Amino acid sequence: MSFQVVGVNHQKHSHTHSDVCESANDFDGTNWGARISSVFVVLMTSAIGAYLPILCSKYSFIRLPPSVFFVAKFFGSGVIIATAFIHLLAHAQASFSHGCLGGTFLEYPWAFAIAMMTLFVLFFAELMVYRFVEHKIGLNSHSHFGDVGLLTQDDKDTDSVLGSPKDDGAFTQQTTEPESANPYPSHFSHAKHHQDPEVMGTPAVEAEKENYYGHLVSVFVLEFGIIFHSVFIGLSLAVAGEGFVALYCVIVFHQMFEGLGLGTRIATTPWPKNVKWTPWLLCGAYALCTPISIAIGLGVRHSYPPQSRTSLITSGVFDSISAGILIYTGLVELMAHEFMYSDEFKGKGGLKRVIYAYVVMCFGAGIMALLGKWA
Repeated sequence: MSFQVVGVNHQKHSHTHSDVCESANDFDGTNWGARISSVFVVLMTSAIGAYLPILCSKYSFIRLPPSVFFVAKFFGSGVIIATAFIHLLAHAQASFSHGCLGGTFLEYPWAFAIAMMTLFVLFFAELMVYRFVEHKIGLNSHSHFGDVGLLTQDDKDTDSVLGSPKDDGAFTQQTTEPESANPYPSHFSHAKHHQDPEVMGTPAVEAEKENYYGHLVSVFVLEFGIIFHSVFIGLSLAVAGEGFVALYCVIVFHQMFEGLGLGTRIATTPWPKNVKWTPWLLCGAYALCTPISIAIGLGVRHSYPPQSRTSLITSGVFDSISAGILIYTGLVELMAHEFMYSDEFKGKGGLKRVIYAYVVMCFGAGIMALLGKWA
């Protein structure tokens, strides 16, 4: 008898933890035509936002004034930063804070912890990529100077302090001054060289390679973070209930603005001719991701439970990771590098331009943060 009581209690306990979350969604069958149209409307707006900067930078007949491109660039930066904090990190914490999850999810801020871990992992990965590229390019550039090409970067650093070895083994202090002094970190495109870039093997060519690799890393990281959360945006729209119309409008603007920010970054990357198709593919992946997710969501509208335990945890984890990616990219690549290490704001009128860019970026962040009231 006692065994049966224990069994009943065990069943109740298991039932409480496995089925307490909702196993259905808010889909009510209304606005079916609008739900179908959302696949194509979101596809079109996402494509316009992502491809417009590339088209304007490549074709003169649709080339917009530089001021428009300038505004789009920094407005998109603000959109991306606000997306990280308002649309991703807040939603991730809301998913983990759902009362049905219980346990550690209610006792610890997992959304912020996962975002922080993602940020540190991303920084380490980017740091290793930079070190690898700088070392590789450094070794290649040394080969143009005779025996100096046999030295590693560490050897060069040592020689700059101790001097160069003479035949008798003694060291003499180097008197040659460096080509240029850069007060900022040598973070790829931030290194300055004043040589003809057409001459192969010169530091200017190597700096151009560094510039390309630096842009490449930041663009792919940004693309990955944006596409990562686009899947859940599409699924949420497909199975939305009474709030479908408001969510529909918000997602259309969200995809347009976010695509504009991503497309601008892709367009400003110095893509070599042998990979000239890459920016088109990156924008295409962004444009297709959310519409495909909407279509999938409509297909499984009766069986996809966004408030189930598994869906809440999965959505929370992916939103937290995406938030960490976009926070890192937004603060480091889009704010610090663009404002502090770029030549765009140097020279006459630089202060006016930097304030204008800052205001535009804040406006973009404010608009996207406002949209967070509805989505």
